[in-house]
Amino acid sequence: MTDLSLGLTQRARAREELQHGDFDVVVIGGGILGIATTWAAARSGLRVALVESGDFAGATSSASSKLVHGGLRYLAMGPSAVPMVHENHKERRALGDHLAPHLVRPLPFLVPVYKGGPHSRFVLGAGVTLYSALSGFGDGMGKVLSARRAVEWVPDLRADGLRGAAMYYDHQMNDSRVAITAARAAAEAGAVLLNHISVVGLRKTGAKVTGVDLKDSHGEFGVNARVVVNATGPWLDVLRRMEDPAADPSIRLSKGSHLVMRTSTEWKAALTIPVDDVRVSFAIPWEGHLLLGTTDEAYEGDPAAVSCTEADVDQIMSEAGVAVTGLDKKNLAYTFAGLRVLPGGPGDTSHAKRETVITAGSGGMISVAGGKWTTFRKIGATVLARVNSELGRTFDGPLDGVALPGSAQPDTVGSVLGHAWNALPDDVVRHLATHYGTTSHEVVALGLENPALLERVHPDGPDIWAQVEHARRTEWASEVDDVLRRRTTVMVRGLDSPEVRTRVSELLAS
Repeated sequence: MTDLSLGLTQRARAREELQHGDFDVVVIGGGILGIATTWAAARSGLRVALVESGDFAGATSSASSKLVHGGLRYLAMGPSAVPMVHENHKERRALGDHLAPHLVRPLPFLVPVYKGGPHSRFVLGAGVTLYSALSGFGDGMGKVLSARRAVEWVPDLRADGLRGAAMYYDHQMNDSRVAITAARAAAEAGAVLLNHISVVGLRKTGAKVTGVDLKDSHGEFGVNARVVVNATGPWLDVLRRMEDPAADPSIRLSKGSHLVMRTSTEWKAALTIPVDDVRVSFAIPWEGHLLLGTTDEAYEGDPAAVSCTEADVDQIMSEAGVAVTGLDKKNLAYTFAGLRVLPGGPGDTSHAKRETVITAGSGGMISVAGGKWTTFRKIGATVLARVNSELGRTFDGPLDGVALPGSAQPDTVGSVLGHAWNALPDDVVRHLATHYGTTSHEVVALGLENPALLERVHPDGPDIWAQVEHARRTEWASEVDDVLRRRTTVMVRGLDSPEVRTRVSELLAS
């Protein structure tokens, strides 16, 4: 699936494999939970397929706050949140230290304390100390900084009324790249993955779900499977009603919007800005820009139509403006919105638990709802355990510790890449090292075929045309947004000009 010689036949081969052969498991939904489940199942020796109607990570999984974090704000929910935060920290450190250090990187965070704000220096100081303890003090001790020191870390921090700031550590990522890399890991473990193919029905043997009927631009066909997993996120209940038209709603949705702002200021830390006793807003240096958000409000519309509205822009900038100076809409490069999948129940969405719920329907289809990016590997292993139970199978092999493709310290990769390809600009080398790790050699090697592929996609960004070709050949990209939004950073930087989109379209069709 990842051989550079496959070209466009990658998708054709995946489609061919789906049509000719039965599977132990078919996973519906190519977000991070579906990908994690597929990866875990393939590594355990099962024959597994994953199908996605859009693109991998095309919805919720590429619309996060780009954080791999323990969840400092969850501590405000009381002692019951402590085990979850501890588990989050364990996964965060594993990803950042060993499994994907090229994609998941540590970042200090400041929680500013203002006169009249919802939290005091004492409360926040105690909170970050506990937070650090739950991570085993692996990043150092949480502490409280003076107002002067806080501004040294974040030059755009509003100084009026500032009493200081609590400091702690988490990690950040490019969520789309992590998802695509995890999909590659699943393929390398033997799974068959195909995006841009829709489930139009469920196959049944008697009352039991035993496969799926699929449709894409080439036609329709069916796939048989012993177990079907529904990991469709916001569309979870749509699939559940295919299994049982009388199925009651099981989830509710919360919309989260974000802004990507151009900035010329270098921040040494991110900001976690308290909005009330539970909600926070983030201001995070990310991809050379400033990422602001997020909102948290109930959503009942069409999941495919979710978007960041003008009201969302105003809300996010207002909340960020509590602590950040100089924000201006003219510097807005990109906006995006996604939907959190929460268990059904009463109360507002901001107080709802971020937990994973696994259920089985009347036909035996396993549905997976909710969860956190940080613990995607654990969720995949948990779903696998439920699949094994349905199959009457015991699997005792290890699933922990296997790194994602390309895993390496980005500084080391950058040093090797820079010496081997000394004509590449430094920012391009850093970009490749932190988005591909050791697999960046596959990208730049395309320049041996065509040196023009080493040129920038846009003069104001670090992405190069070889990434586009690499996405076409080895990362299931078949549409322009697959490339510009999720395989590269062109769109989130606001650089997807009509000329760029046209050339990408031509490359994809070549």
